[in-house]
Amino acid sequence: MLDTIVSQQALLSGSALVLGLLIGSFLNVVIYRLPIMMEREYKRDFYSYFELEPKPGEKEELEESFSLILPHSHCPNCDKEIKPWHNVPLVSYLALGGKCSNCGASISRRYPLVELATGILTAIVVWQLGFTWQAAAGCVFTWALVALTGIDFDRQLLPDSITLPLLWTGLLINYWGVFVPLQDAVIGAIAGYLALWSVYHVFKLVTGKEGMGAGDFKILAAIGAWFGWQMLPLVILLSAAVGAVAGLAWSAIAGRDRNLPIAFGPYLAGAGWIAMLWGEEIMGWYLGYSGLG
Repeated sequence: MLDTIVSQQALLSGSALVLGLLIGSFLNVVIYRLPIMMEREYKRDFYSYFELEPKPGEKEELEESFSLILPHSHCPNCDKEIKPWHNVPLVSYLALGGKCSNCGASISRRYPLVELATGILTAIVVWQLGFTWQAAAGCVFTWALVALTGIDFDRQLLPDSITLPLLWTGLLINYWGVFVPLQDAVIGAIAGYLALWSVYHVFKLVTGKEGMGAGDFKILAAIGAWFGWQMLPLVILLSAAVGAVAGLAWSAIAGRDRNLPIAFGPYLAGAGWIAMLWGEEIMGWYLGYSGLG
């Protein structure tokens, strides 16, 4: 009986791995294109509002059809359109030796890494949560976090077009109590936003500097909406600890200027993902170890 359950779980997780690889390929597009789409939309609104003409060379760019679908993927070096059989997640990168099939230019390793990471994380979610509504929702949550992490690393930006739907989706699924009762989800969303909003304003009052962006408030609010207010202390502690260690390590290894901004969203995302799968166990262990349980 146990062997059957394990084999079924392995098959399900293997299927999730393949699905995650495919989703990861699309997330690469989102990570690269969404910030550009936002920037172009901002410029169009700016020129329209002030009734100005775009700068030389910008007009064609702003009129170009540019979305998550069009234009089709192409090599940034030779501009050759990538054929579908050269765009198979992970496999094509390995088969091509990490180079463009037309000009031989190197392909960024980030693309297969995002695909592989998305596949592995998706498989872990399904392995942990099984064939349940929680697993289905957890996969969507994971994919959103991967996209947010990639964009924040690149641009120090957490787009509303991802964070806000993620927040509302958390409230919606918990209307049926998928992870927590709706009351806990609503309180979690409010508390998550206000927690970092308060830190932001206190830090600004004391130092005169902005310590984080509003996107960080929204991603913590989304995590609270998904998993309830009870998980927020764990998420904040985990993200702060990992962020501090990573920041110090980066400064020591790469000589990074301490005054340069560090994306905090990825650490919130990682802490939220851990809380989804093992949050209750971690909290139970802590309460038992501290004698509070």
